Amino acid sequence: MKKCLPWVAFSLTAILCACGGAGPALAPGEEVRSDKQRITQPPDSDVPALVAGNTQFALDAYRLLAAEPGNLFFSPHSISVALAMTYAGARSDTESAMAGALRFSLSQAKLHPAFDWLDLALNSRGQGAAGKDGKAFRLHVVNRLFGQTGYHFLPDFLDTLALYYGAGMQLLDFFRDPEGGRKIINEWVEKQTEDRIRDLIPAGAIDTLTRLVLVNAIYFNAAWKEVFDDKLTQNGAFTRLDGTQVQVPMMAQPKSMPAGAGVDFTAVELPYDGDELSMVVIVPTGDFAAFEEALDGAKLASIFASLGSDYATLSMPRFTIDGATISLKKLLFDLGMGVAFEVGQADFSGMDGTRELYIGDVLHQAFVAVDEYGTEAAAATAVIMEGSGLPHHVDINRPFIFLIRDLQTDAVLFIGRVVDPSF
Repeated sequence: MKKCLPWVAFSLTAILCACGGAGPALAPGEEVRSDKQRITQPPDSDVPALVAGNTQFALDAYRLLAAEPGNLFFSPHSISVALAMTYAGARSDTESAMAGALRFSLSQAKLHPAFDWLDLALNSRGQGAAGKDGKAFRLHVVNRLFGQTGYHFLPDFLDTLALYYGAGMQLLDFFRDPEGGRKIINEWVEKQTEDRIRDLIPAGAIDTLTRLVLVNAIYFNAAWKEVFDDKLTQNGAFTRLDGTQVQVPMMAQPKSMPAGAGVDFTAVELPYDGDELSMVVIVPTGDFAAFEEALDGAKLASIFASLGSDYATLSMPRFTIDGATISLKKLLFDLGMGVAFEVGQADFSGMDGTRELYIGDVLHQAFVAVDEYGTEAAAATAVIMEGSGLPHHVDINRPFIFLIRDLQTDAVLFIGRVVDPSF
């Protein structure tokens, strides 16, 4: 009679070592964390270069996504962080392609500490400030990994994500229950975004080939420094791109805000409570599409520099953009990192020591609500890593030797063989 073991994974030792030593096999739902503690005082010398690159990526992505008509809202920071964690495992041509697409000009050794500094700085904002809902100001940027139980992830990869992104790994069994894993990830995202990002990962996006999902979530809730008086809000005309008009609730701010102007734009800045963040509204004064196409890092820097050269009262519409999940696969292909999605071509050997992993998809969802009291915004990004083959399976259907050993000393306590298990 033939007896088979159900998917025996011999690579768990590497995961357990990354967690601080050998121990019992970890079950789905448990967490694997590196024994490395997050670096809480990273250097800041490379942060300007990181921000410059991230800003250019934000504008690159904006131009591609804006090719579709209608409102648009996304978090380039969330996308950059999720893909930076993925980049930590990229090697060879995949590494260089990702760096080019994401505008990463720093080496891996400098990039991740710079992201760490920026992440810690953002999470420290708003001390004592108010949120738009009457509660405290919130700006939370969080990261988490969801990995296939039993799969071999390299300790160095887990260490990097622990040291610089504060990310632990929750073990899930995508092979046996992909839908259950999808629901767990979505529930985590909902909790981190105060239920604003729901069903980030749609049904079918996780399958039995999924090995790892890297997730970033960001949530922001802040009151204006100068709250709009809702008694002044009244319907007004808003002119669409095609010249038609629609009546919408227009908020009025009689207090002067920092403003600026150029030959092709007018801009105004609305500070949030605490004076650590602001919303900048840019109104092109000429051809809207041409302005979008020309908007780059230098242009944006000139707009920022103009703010405060003048002051202005303003009116603006209340608005909410509650977007559905979008795939960023085509966008990232267009930016030049298609190799990361190619089976047999992608090199994420920094994650697991093999060339089996590739990006199956990058999913993003965002929400924003702006009213008289402030702004609430949330976003999440999931990078789904797939395996190029079925999970490793050992079919023990031939004569075998077995032994029982002491793990600490390797002392062999029992040894034997089975040549016919029917007896």
